[in-house]
Amino acid sequence: MKQPIGVFDSGYGGLTVLKELVRQLPQYDYLYMGDNARAPYGPRSFETVYHYTLQCVQWFFSQGCELVILACNTASAKALRTIQQNDLPGIAPEKRVLGVIRPSTEIIGHYTKTGEIGILGTTGTVSSQSYPIEIARFFPGLKVYQEACPMWVPLVENNEYNKPGADYFIQQHLNALQAQSPGIDTILLACTHYPLLLHKIRAYVGEHTTILSQGEIVARSLIQYLQNHPNMEQRISRGGGRQFCTTDSVADFDNHASIFFGEPVSSSHIDLS
Repeated sequence: MKQPIGVFDSGYGGLTVLKELVRQLPQYDYLYMGDNARAPYGPRSFETVYHYTLQCVQWFFSQGCELVILACNTASAKALRTIQQNDLPGIAPEKRVLGVIRPSTEIIGHYTKTGEIGILGTTGTVSSQSYPIEIARFFPGLKVYQEACPMWVPLVENNEYNKPGADYFIQQHLNALQAQSPGIDTILLACTHYPLLLHKIRAYVGEHTTILSQGEIVARSLIQYLQNHPNMEQRISRGGGRQFCTTDSVADFDNHASIFFGEPVSSSHIDLS
């Protein structure tokens, strides 16, 4: 039985993480699932996001996944710790669930010279305070400024991100972030949709500002994790396979997913009920 690495997101954004995982770790099998029928997760309560995420994690386990990556900032912020601490010991103590927040916060302090960083994310991620809390554990001296960008995900998912209308919303939120402090020299894109806006974001920040996307960070972190946990690494199947699943329309998923993954995608429908 195949034991792929599971990659989960509420929708499409996690495909930017999967794209980088495949680029840096092409030898493994991957199973991606987007819970598009219940997306977006961002505005939902902690309890609802936890319930949905746990249900999806259990589905991955039923498909043979030993390791699941929550390639979704909202799920990582609102559900990961509870699943790791409360659920895994009882339902699957030998399996592991990882997120995107810790890999980002572990390294972000190495990029700033001023000690001031900006976080761009969804309303749910920003309101959870997950990034300031986690960053303080690794780099207690850093000053962290956050800006919620609720229009950015719809711009990307409706294929408006390359059009002139997107510039207004991008500039608006970047100006708001930079107005919090002129010393911000490092910005983390704390949403997996935002890499598609990278070229426009760069146009509105100074050339000396470092912009970090999570795909590369998570891929590097996974390489290190598997080196440190050889027993887990040996349990993952190696066939270079890519499988995509969605809880909603296959046609819609395939159409949008190719934008994020960078190549054509063919998915299957699953029903979690």
